[in-house]
Amino acid sequence: MKQTIILISTLILAISIGACRKDFSTTASSGDLRFSKDTVFLDTIFTNIGSSTYNLKVYNRGSDDIHIPTIELGRGANSNFRLMVDGIPGQYFENVEIKAEDSLFIFVETTVDILDYSTTATEFLYKDSIIFDANAHFQDVKLVTLVKDAEFIFPPTLNEGELNDFELTSTQLNWTNTKPYVIYGYPKVPTGQTLTINPGARIHFHRNSGLIVSDGATIIADGNLSSDQETLENEIVFEGDRLEPLFSNIPGQWGTIWLQEGSTNNLFDYVTIKNGTIGIRSDFSDGNLTTTFTNTQLYNHSVNGLLAIDSNIEGENVVISNCGQASINITHGGTYNFTHCTFTNYWNSGSRSFPTLAISDWLGNTADHLYANFTNCIIYGNEYLEVLFDQQSNGDFDFNFKNCLIRFNDFNNQYGNNPFYNFSDPTYYSNSIINQDPVFLNKFNNEFQIEETVSPADNTGFEVTPSFPDIINTTRTTGNYDIGAYQAIVFPK
Repeated sequence: MKQTIILISTLILAISIGACRKDFSTTASSGDLRFSKDTVFLDTIFTNIGSSTYNLKVYNRGSDDIHIPTIELGRGANSNFRLMVDGIPGQYFENVEIKAEDSLFIFVETTVDILDYSTTATEFLYKDSIIFDANAHFQDVKLVTLVKDAEFIFPPTLNEGELNDFELTSTQLNWTNTKPYVIYGYPKVPTGQTLTINPGARIHFHRNSGLIVSDGATIIADGNLSSDQETLENEIVFEGDRLEPLFSNIPGQWGTIWLQEGSTNNLFDYVTIKNGTIGIRSDFSDGNLTTTFTNTQLYNHSVNGLLAIDSNIEGENVVISNCGQASINITHGGTYNFTHCTFTNYWNSGSRSFPTLAISDWLGNTADHLYANFTNCIIYGNEYLEVLFDQQSNGDFDFNFKNCLIRFNDFNNQYGNNPFYNFSDPTYYSNSIINQDPVFLNKFNNEFQIEETVSPADNTGFEVTPSFPDIINTTRTTGNYDIGAYQAIVFPK
């Protein structure tokens, strides 16, 4: 017992001595701090929308514990930047400690109203700095962000978990390229009205947002100009509202463009639609042409690029690629004509159990007629079976592939007795190329140009009359046309 008391007394004495040691005291930094970067570039943001959080690492390379007398923003309390230092938010900090050979994280955010600095500029470069010890040992790190002005379209009230649909007013039916548009909720093109989107327009959807074209309404998204070069530089883009490079190719950032039953004569020309849940959802034709797609790309969608439900669609030079389920999903019949299109799926954000192209009439046991024609199209991907046909009704189920390149490697002979997959049957196929790699430029980066003289799609297409240039305005050679949306090129070394 006596030995136990002595041991406890010894431990208490040791702790007491340690608590009184002076070698844990710090000295003021002397201007020799090191930083992970000399400028923190916060990526482009929209006016009045907060940025992502960025970080700066501050190093003490010395052998002594130090403290930084002050850390503050150059603009002081008037700064639009916000800091978090050692877990504490603010704009001014005193006596911040860093142990020897250790480091400190500083996190930076900002929200800027462009009208506080300019009433005319559509872009504004907002700058500040983080100052370390404003006195004798001054050091600083620059802060820079580009702020864009925008037209905001949003519902009267915004409720999480709801559709938040609301009608566009008559003054909101022409979207220009003067400023980008930021959409909250689901604005609707009213019945009998047309939404016109000008060349060069940029439309950014917030999370759980999209666009609705009502029964009897129309959308005209026409990026086509008279000059070829101007056309390519003035395509219309639909994407999410996160402008950081990290989000440039992340699917599922927004909802869908929903062409509701009875919407008619819709047009998408020189348009890119990316990073949504479903790029275009098209519901039930009223007998008229629902939508024309020309020179249009839909990619990086978490479900489908195009979901067409008993629609009437024409497509030329269309690329639909890299989606979580089918890139193009045709259901419940309808009428479809696709020429010089590239439909692919190299989804790499998880597993995929759907083909690139799915065609069915699964919505009931009624006479749901299907008429689908594909001419000079590529249907390919990284799964063995990239087409699927599912007839459930007693209606017409007519489809035809002419001079198409298709991946369907049924190595288990699962569909050997199904006439829909008899690629030598002229009822459904003519001049088909099966299971030959198209040789794309960069399939994971949505670059689906084919290689000249190497790709089996080069010079094996059907001569379409009247002819038209490819998706990037390259003139197609006469004679045997190239298959797909792109004319073959010589790949750069």
